[in-house]
Amino acid sequence: MIDPDGAESAAADPIDESAADAVGLEAVGAAAAASLRQGQDVAKAFAEFARDLLQHETVQSTLEEITALATSEVEGCEFAGVSVVEKRKNISTYGATHSVVEQVDEIQYRTGEGPCIEAIWVREVFAVDALSEETRWPKFAAEAAPLGVESMCSFQLFTHDDILGGLNLYSSRPRVFGVDAYEIGQILAAHAAVALANVQTQHNLQRAIRTRQRIGEATGILVERYKITDRQAFSLLAKASQNLNVKLSVLADELVHTGSFPGGS
Repeated sequence: MIDPDGAESAAADPIDESAADAVGLEAVGAAAAASLRQGQDVAKAFAEFARDLLQHETVQSTLEEITALATSEVEGCEFAGVSVVEKRKNISTYGATHSVVEQVDEIQYRTGEGPCIEAIWVREVFAVDALSEETRWPKFAAEAAPLGVESMCSFQLFTHDDILGGLNLYSSRPRVFGVDAYEIGQILAAHAAVALANVQTQHNLQRAIRTRQRIGEATGILVERYKITDRQAFSLLAKASQNLNVKLSVLADELVHTGSFPGGS
C-alpha cells in the first residue's frame, strides 16, 4: 500500500520481518547441522581409532597412532607427543610428530618444570596460552620459548592402577586451544591410556615368556656341560648373576649365544 505522500505503507513490514526470520532460522539450522556433522566425524574418528589401537603390538606404534590422531582431530594442534613414565619416575618421549616436541619435552624433564610434568603427577589438564608470557615455570619457559612453541596442552594418561604418562599437544601460535580441544584431548587421553596399558601388559608378558625360555635354554646347557640337575644348574646361574651383579636374563642370554659361562669353559 502507498500512502498519500507516495511512501510505502507499514503493511509491508510484517512480510519483510517474516522473510528475515526465515533466513535467520535457516542460518541457525545450517550451523546446527554443520556442528552435528563435525561431532559425528569426530565420534567416527575415535571409534576407528579405538579399533585400530587393538591391532598394534608395540608401544611405539600405538603412541604414533595416538599422536597422529591428536594432530588431525584437535583444533589448533600442530605437533604432539606422549611422555611415558618408565622405571618409576624416569620419563621418555614417544610418538613425537616433530623434533621440536622432543626438544621441548627434554627441557621439561631436565628442569622438572612445565605443563607435562604437572599433568603427569597432579592428574589434571595443564595448558600454556603463550609460552613467551609464561611465569609459572620460569626455567622451562626461558629455554623452550625460543624453539617456536607458544601454546601447549597436557593431559595425564592414567588407569585406576597406574600413572602411565602424559599426552602433550603443541602449537606455534598463542591461545589456540579452546574448550573443544580440552574435551577432545581428554577423550583421546582416556583411549590412549587404556591402549597403552594393554600394550605394555602384553609386552611385559611376552618379555617374561622369552626370559623364561632363555633361562631354560641356559640351564639346559649347564646340565649337559656339567652333568648336574636342572635345580643345580639354575642355582649355579643365579649365584653367578649375584656375584657378577648382572641380571639373570642377561647372563642366560650370553650363555646361550656365546656358550661362555663365568668360572667354566
